[in-house]
Amino acid sequence: MAKPPLSMKPTGWFQVAWSDEIGAGDVHPMKYFDREMVAWRTQSGQVTVMDAYCEHLGAHLGYGGRVEGEVIQCPFHGWQWNHEGRNVCIPYQDRPNRGRRIRTYPVAERNASVYIWHDVEGREPYFDVPDIFADFGDKTAADYYPQQRLFRQGLELHPQYVLENGVDFAHFKFVHQTPIVPVFTRHDFAEPWSYVDFTITFEGDDAQKIEDVNSGVEAINGGLGIAVTKSWGMIDNRTISAVTPVDDCTSDVRFMVYIGRTPGRDDEKTADRARLFGDEVIRQFTQDIHIWSHQRYSDPPALATAEYEGFTAIRKWAMQFYPDGLSGSAADLATRG
Repeated sequence: MAKPPLSMKPTGWFQVAWSDEIGAGDVHPMKYFDREMVAWRTQSGQVTVMDAYCEHLGAHLGYGGRVEGEVIQCPFHGWQWNHEGRNVCIPYQDRPNRGRRIRTYPVAERNASVYIWHDVEGREPYFDVPDIFADFGDKTAADYYPQQRLFRQGLELHPQYVLENGVDFAHFKFVHQTPIVPVFTRHDFAEPWSYVDFTITFEGDDAQKIEDVNSGVEAINGGLGIAVTKSWGMIDNRTISAVTPVDDCTSDVRFMVYIGRTPGRDDEKTADRARLFGDEVIRQFTQDIHIWSHQRYSDPPALATAEYEGFTAIRKWAMQFYPDGLSGSAADLATRG
C-alpha cells in the first residue's frame, strides 16, 4: 500500500480497548500513535491510560507492573504513580519525587469501550465521544442483543478511509454485491461531530419515491476516530467503527454491532437469527477492510459528478483534525471546492 499523505497523528478520541478487557487491578500494555502505553484500572474502577515507561529508570509498566489500590507500581523498584501520572511513593525514601510525571491521556468510557484523547499540541478535549444509544435519543442497550465484535490489528490504512466510506454511495453494488442505492438526505460537516443520513432505495425500482422509503441509516462521526450508526427499517441495528493509528503506517480496527430485539420475542431461535444478522453486518465490513488495507489514497481523486459534493465536504471537514499540517493535497482539493 502507498502510504497516504495524511498524518497518522490526528486530533480526537480513539479507541484503545474494550472496557471488559481491563478489569479492576489489570494492567494492559499497548502501542498507539507510535508511543508505548499502558491502560490500568484501579480497585475502585477508574481507568488510566499513560505512557508506559517509569520515570525512575525507564522500566515498562506493562510488563510486571501491578495495581496497588489506586496506584500503579513499577516492577523494577516499586515506585508508585497515580492516575495523574504523579509519583506518590518511593518505598525506600520518605517523600516522592514531585518533579517527574508520566504523561497521561484523557479517558472516556462509553459504548463498552475505552477511548483516549490524542492531540499533538496537548490541547484538552473540545468535543465528546458519541454514544451509540443516547445520542440518537430513542433506545437503550436493553433493546438490543449483546455487542458483537471484530478486531483487526496492524492494518495499513488510515482512519479517514473509513469515514469517507460513509459518503460513498457507489460501492455497495461492487463491494457488497447488494442492490442498495443510498439517497443522501443529510450532509452536515460544520462541527467536530459530522452527520451523514441516507435512505435506502433499490436498483431497478424506478417507481419508488423518497417519501415512501421506510429504511435508512443515520451516522454520527465523532472526529476521525469514531463513527456510530443507527439503521432503521429492514433490520434494526447499531454499529460502531473505531480506527486508531498504531504508528506511521498502520492502524487497529474495531467494529461493533448491536442487533435489535424483537418485542415480545425472547426465544433462542430469535436470538440465533439476530446473531446471524450481526455476523452478516461484520462480514460486509470485512469486505470494506479488504479494500482499505490495500488502497492508495488518491490525492486528488478523479471524482464522478455525483460523488463530488460528499467527498469534497468530508475531506474539507477532516482538515481540522490535523494540527501538524500533514493533510496532503486533498486539503487543496477541498479548499478549491
